Amino acid sequence: MLDVCKIREDFPILEEKVYGKPLVYLDNGATSQRPRSVVEKMTEYYLRYNSNVHRGVHFLSNKCTDANEEAREIVREFIHAAFVEEVIFTRGTTESINLVAHSFGEAFIHEGDEILVTEMEHHANIVPWQMLCDRKKAVLKVVPFKDNGELDMQAFSALLSERVKLVAVAYVSNVLGTVNPVRRIIEAARGFGAYVLIDGAQAVQHIPVDVQDLDCDFFVFSGHKIYGPTGVGVLYGKKNLLEVLPPWQGGGEMIKEVRFEKTTYNDLPFKFEAGTPDFIGIIGLGEAIKYVDSVGLAQIAPYEHELLRYAMERMREIPNIRLYGEAPEKSSVISFGIEGIHHFDMGTLLDKMGIAVRTGQLCAEPVMQHYDVTGMVRASIGMYNTREEIDRLCEGVKKVEKLFRM
Repeated sequence: MLDVCKIREDFPILEEKVYGKPLVYLDNGATSQRPRSVVEKMTEYYLRYNSNVHRGVHFLSNKCTDANEEAREIVREFIHAAFVEEVIFTRGTTESINLVAHSFGEAFIHEGDEILVTEMEHHANIVPWQMLCDRKKAVLKVVPFKDNGELDMQAFSALLSERVKLVAVAYVSNVLGTVNPVRRIIEAARGFGAYVLIDGAQAVQHIPVDVQDLDCDFFVFSGHKIYGPTGVGVLYGKKNLLEVLPPWQGGGEMIKEVRFEKTTYNDLPFKFEAGTPDFIGIIGLGEAIKYVDSVGLAQIAPYEHELLRYAMERMREIPNIRLYGEAPEKSSVISFGIEGIHHFDMGTLLDKMGIAVRTGQLCAEPVMQHYDVTGMVRASIGMYNTREEIDRLCEGVKKVEKLFRM
């Protein structure tokens, strides 16, 4: 059973007060907090070992290089990749998707080809594909979702054809919390020879991931959403596919030999890691994953699921509330609005009560257009949140609703 009290002791920020009230942090979908061990590990390397990786022969450089590559192995084990060379470090999910859009797009997408995304995608899983389609004269097609937040699989099946070269889909919606049936999506895409990219930014901190079992071609996520540092992300790609893709950026590290006549590119994964990496951030990501592993996703997932169930139940008691995203398979996100109250006002007043939530379009304008709203309020759960915090959120929303009815 998850010992939430013990976990909370590892996150010093949770002891902070906001406007004199204990902080209730429910903006984990935007960024999670970091355990003390992650901050201490990064601080140790900054203060004692800081030196560039993969280049020097001295002790400090070797120390950081070893830690950087240890983090790569930690990621490989965490997502169950077959080869450590399949783990590429980036600046985040957004950069990982852009890398695929460029490199895969250059090699595999041609005029008239189609790319499928869903209506519930984050902008980062829409705009790079739009740019690719514009560049290559390809066609972007959109799989709609139902009003309850469930992906319309019948529409997805109807859109599949031999023209579809790539399907890019979120494992978990950052707005609706919908857990998409990615295994079914991958199997269906395979039947038409399409490749599949899974955006796992809202999944890896909540759901065990096995990329070999899923059989996805690409899988991407960010460190800062899994209790790690900002500015670090991961791109997983199947080794045989990455080997034939051209590099995205040129510079140091991604080369074997440079001549004015011709440059020879480095082996995987370094072919896709041009320039000096944020190696201390990467080390921090490895430490964050070690922390999650020490708690255990097998413990985290059921705890968060029960907390979400409780939160949804409590939220339904609030007058004039509209909940967005009630698919049968749902993860730790609660997006809502109150009739007649602007989402910004709700978020601002909750903040004065010490409750941190996200407001606005949540980097998903097509979802707002689906529901014909200008924005939403989103509370997103992490493993350190509690029932008492959910109670404070619900009481806070009730107070705001009552205030606006006076």
